[in-house]
This record gives sequence, C-alpha cells and structure tokens, in this order.
Amino acid sequence: MNVQIFGTRKSSDTRKAQRFFSERRINVHFVDVAEKSPSRRELLRFTQKLGIDALLDRDSKRFQDLGLAAAHRTDERWTELLMEEPLVLRLPLVREGNRVTAGYAPKTWKEWVASAR
Repeated sequence: MNVQIFGTRKSSDTRKAQRFFSERRINVHFVDVAEKSPSRRELLRFTQKLGIDALLDRDSKRFQDLGLAAAHRTDERWTELLMEEPLVLRLPLVREGNRVTAGYAPKTWKEWVASAR
C-alpha cells in the first residue's frame, strides 16, 4: 500500500493523517503544498473523483483573505486557482492508487487498509 498525502506541516488534520498511516506501518509520501503545489494532473485526479467543491476549504483563512466566498468560477478556473493558491485546498488530500479523499477521513482510510490486507 503506497499512500500519498498532500498537506502542510502546520495542519493538524495533515499530521493526524500521517499518524494514522504510520501507526499502521504504511509507507507515506508527504508533499507539503506550502512548498510545492500539486500539479494540474494530480488536482484533476481528485476533482474527477470528488468534484471541485470537495476540494475547496471555504472556511480557510486564505479563502476568506482572497475574497472567494462570492466567487463563481468554472471548474477549470478553480483548478487554476488551486494550483496557484494551494492553501485554499481542503487538507489533507490523500491518495492510494485510484482512491482519494479530501480532508480528515479515518473511516475511509480504515476501509482501504482492511481491503489491502
């Protein structure tokens, strides 16, 4: 089982996700979005499975600072924004193979671990 986590070191949910997988001795590849934002291809993988709304953290300080609360954009424009401003993503973004989650989702991750064993 190879898990990739996109998040920030400051995010408590990201740290909880890392802890969840490390406690189960599952290898994790961590990408700090504050240093390197996800590629367009990675974001499209998440949006195809979850939809763009699931990726937006409308409660985040950065989302509010950018004045995006009333913004109406196409999925393509939201994707562009997420590449430029990864701190408006709902973190952590977790990927294992073709399965993905946005936000803290231990129930789903437990299902992934159970199916891998």
